[in-house]
Amino acid sequence: MRLLCSILLSASLVTSCMAQKVPAKAEVLKTMELANSYFMQKWPDTKKEIFVPSKNRSWPSHIWTRGVYYEGLMALYSVDRKKEFYDYAVDWGTQHNWGLRDGTKTRNGDNQVCGQTYIDLYLIDKKAERIKDIKTSMDSMVASAKKDDWSWIDALQMAMPVFARLGVVYKDTNYFHKMYDMYAFTKYNHGGKGLYNVEDHLWWRDKDFVAPYKEPNGQDCYWSRGNGWVVAALVRTLQLLPKTDPHYKEYMQDYKDMCKALLPLQRKDGTWNVSLHDSTHFGGKEITGTSLFVYGFAWGINNGHLDKKTYLPAIVKAWNEMSRTAVHANGFLGFVQGTGKEPKDSQPVGYDHEPDFEDFGLGCFLLAGSEVYKLK
Repeated sequence: MRLLCSILLSASLVTSCMAQKVPAKAEVLKTMELANSYFMQKWPDTKKEIFVPSKNRSWPSHIWTRGVYYEGLMALYSVDRKKEFYDYAVDWGTQHNWGLRDGTKTRNGDNQVCGQTYIDLYLIDKKAERIKDIKTSMDSMVASAKKDDWSWIDALQMAMPVFARLGVVYKDTNYFHKMYDMYAFTKYNHGGKGLYNVEDHLWWRDKDFVAPYKEPNGQDCYWSRGNGWVVAALVRTLQLLPKTDPHYKEYMQDYKDMCKALLPLQRKDGTWNVSLHDSTHFGGKEITGTSLFVYGFAWGINNGHLDKKTYLPAIVKAWNEMSRTAVHANGFLGFVQGTGKEPKDSQPVGYDHEPDFEDFGLGCFLLAGSEVYKLK
């Protein structure tokens, strides 16, 4: 009996160690490159419009979905300096004249997310045309007293990092101040009492989901990807925001509180459900929310903000599950919930499911992989 117990204990320890083992860098890179290669080969023309058969219409290729992909591509490029990645991003900006959908007068964060990549490319090669339009757009918002534009939480990820980047580039704290005013309005005011639930440390997607709205099991509706967008917004803002900023600590606390709230919601297989508090409402693995949470957790460990012992097992479990069960042999990414704003949208989600827009899901996955790659 003692021998049997010893064997079982040893097996358990081995399994535990394997579960926490940091994924090999070469394998992480190989997986990211496979998924990205599939996309780049499918979309060699960076200006080609995106036609969605299910909606029977086309969109220009610098809309938010493609902008998120390029966030991921630039993250991949930061750890894998292949010229083809840089050239692909530059060509995208050039093909669109470094412009924004709906022009410089737009206040819509979805139209401004492309500016994150434009600015990142400017920081590599400081050509003024790369950030002229995005600066003009954000400057008009800084000069305005209006601060209620971000009425849906996705917008935080789309636009906050643009303000943070411009503030750093121009050493101008006015960008930081405006960013906080808008963030605070979303957090404390939209939907009547703000979109952030200070008790659960999670966000309602927009006013339509603020309590008393409930999921079928009676819980609040916290959409996985929506909360993933906020995690990414905070990470991509904190990456650059000076620690001397008066609101740095609040952003950091919100980020840490969210991570702590998300950790116990992870499924046994390592992913997260589309509905964070109701696993029965379109329950099943989903890659975009999972990727953004992995991105946030891994960044936190890599930068000393989260406890490695606490969060590493969740990261490893999630990344291994996504790599093993979502990435097809040809690089196609399965289990991606398409566009929408709540659990029921773009269902059913599955291994062979083709979302209406395939680009942003890959962007989320590449953001996650870029931080998993840096783990030690």
